[in-house]
Amino acid sequence: MPDLVAPEFIALQRALAGRYSLERELGRGGMGIVFLARDVALDRPVAIKLLPPAMAAQPTLRERFVREARTAAKLSHPNIVPIHAVEERGDLVYFVMAFVEGETLGQRIRDRGPLTPHEAARMLQEVAWALGYAHGRGVVHRDVKPDNIMLERDTGRVVVMDFGIAALAADAAAGEVTGTAQYISPEQASGDPVDGRSDLYSLGVVAFLALTGRHPFPADDPTALIAMHITKAAPPVASVAPGLPRRLAQAVDRCLAKAPADRFPDGEALADSLAQATEPSRHLPVPVRLWLATGQESRLAYFIWYTLAGLPFGSAVGYGASLIAGAVGGWIAGIGAYAFTPLVLQTANRLWRLRKLLAEGYAVDDARLAVRDLVERRREEVSYQFGREPPLWAKAARKLMIASGTVFVGISSVVVFGTWPTSETLVTFVASGALWLATAALQTLQPGRRITKDTATEWRLKFWNSRFARWFERIARLGLKRRATPAELTYRPTELAISLAADALYESLPGDQRKELKEVPLLTERLQRDAQLLRKTVDDLNGALATLGERGAAAQSSALRGDPAGSEQAAAREHLRDDLAARRDEAANRLAGAVAALEGIRLNLLRLKAGISSVSELTADLSAARDTIDALARAAEAREEVEALLAPPAQPPA
Repeated sequence: MPDLVAPEFIALQRALAGRYSLERELGRGGMGIVFLARDVALDRPVAIKLLPPAMAAQPTLRERFVREARTAAKLSHPNIVPIHAVEERGDLVYFVMAFVEGETLGQRIRDRGPLTPHEAARMLQEVAWALGYAHGRGVVHRDVKPDNIMLERDTGRVVVMDFGIAALAADAAAGEVTGTAQYISPEQASGDPVDGRSDLYSLGVVAFLALTGRHPFPADDPTALIAMHITKAAPPVASVAPGLPRRLAQAVDRCLAKAPADRFPDGEALADSLAQATEPSRHLPVPVRLWLATGQESRLAYFIWYTLAGLPFGSAVGYGASLIAGAVGGWIAGIGAYAFTPLVLQTANRLWRLRKLLAEGYAVDDARLAVRDLVERRREEVSYQFGREPPLWAKAARKLMIASGTVFVGISSVVVFGTWPTSETLVTFVASGALWLATAALQTLQPGRRITKDTATEWRLKFWNSRFARWFERIARLGLKRRATPAELTYRPTELAISLAADALYESLPGDQRKELKEVPLLTERLQRDAQLLRKTVDDLNGALATLGERGAAAQSSALRGDPAGSEQAAAREHLRDDLAARRDEAANRLAGAVAALEGIRLNLLRLKAGISSVSELTADLSAARDTIDALARAAEAREEVEALLAPPAQPPA
């Protein structure tokens, strides 16, 4: 999260609260600012491109931005980033498009150099398909460049984005020069009318760079570059990168022909000449899952150590220390060895494993999210398994465990201080130890009290939410070089992402501000959990409504034929459908309210961190968040009602 928050970010988030949740700025260009956001209703990431307010105030630019966004929104192709909505809200003009997780071709080349011929050919083919589709509908991109080509991380799909200066070919006016100097076609640079073949020239320049790591016309001055594109022939790509497949080199050279008639007639013709498609590959975040599992298997080792194996080790250390430092020194050394040896070893192990995770390109934020998901799952599991009132034998076993453990530790302390026990005390020592071990083992099977959370997992989350996690990360990063770009986690609900961001912002505040706002973590956690429950309710109700629609077709047909039974069945289903739809809409509204309250907390923390708000203003806004939580208090009860309503469709009336 950047220290300084752009005013456009805050203004747009205020306008979109409850509908979209802005996460961060992705980049800025000549015609817009792009933000990563979450679609609250559909729970999916989106990118929102905002026309800078200074430009939005100019009617001509505003009209062009909206017109071209609507032009691009008409395109629907697997290799074109789809636009979901084009909207104007007061001074804000923006469009919402799909977010593609990955990197631009420009980033790929800058970070790791040229593509292999096979990779380049596949990239060219998919871009050619996208351009061919757009050209067939009268749309010319007019700004094809590496930073407008995305490489999707999980699938390897190539998508073209930002038809920011696209125009209908029929409306392309002569005399207007647009585009990027390094990739502009001769006719576009001259201000002449352009068609799809202009985009193929720009794609040829992109291909030249992708295969060689350099541009066909290396010059820093835009004017000189434009002149070269108009007058100078590009060098054959094979002369710069010897050994390229002939067919690929010929395709690139043909795209770079000065005369449009000498290039491929359209994108499909270019794609057909390459014909080197590859199967997409998927990459799962295995490093994060392995890191998350670390420590779960060590609980048995802890139990064995603290109940059995650690005792002789601590006693031996304490006895040796007592010979050197006396009884008190021996007692301290023995207790320390018993209590802290496994913790030291586990800390070293976790540092090493975190170092491996960081080497894959992940960060402490990924660790925090993974642990947060684990905590949510464990709360549900533990509450289901141990949330009920325990049986009497388990309660009695717990009391025996506490009593026998107290006796055992007390006698152990006497021994450490150097007083050898009598035979009666020794019998008591052995009996209490055996009883302690037995009752402790029983407590692992059935605790003698109600448990609603896993203490060890909850502590792990508190650690990764604290500042100590940042220090832990710095230690693990010492001398480490990042080797790879990580894959995103597979699922990140909007409410969880906002809550995590709010927690991170809270932890970054000075200590005095955190003390005044100490209720913020509790509020964000409660809102996030309520929103998560409401989202599940909405999803379940949508599924039930879809099922009712499918199963109700036969009843509706019977009703149309005049069958009384069919009419009654159709009427019953229609009534149930209306009831479920009403509850779905109510839950969706509550979900939007919970997410908007979460967003309000995060936004105010951003404002506080940016120095444009005060603690007193945020404290006042927290009151509204508490009111929202009170309004959501019936979420669990409503969930039970929904589950009861979902039962009838499983057994439709005869």
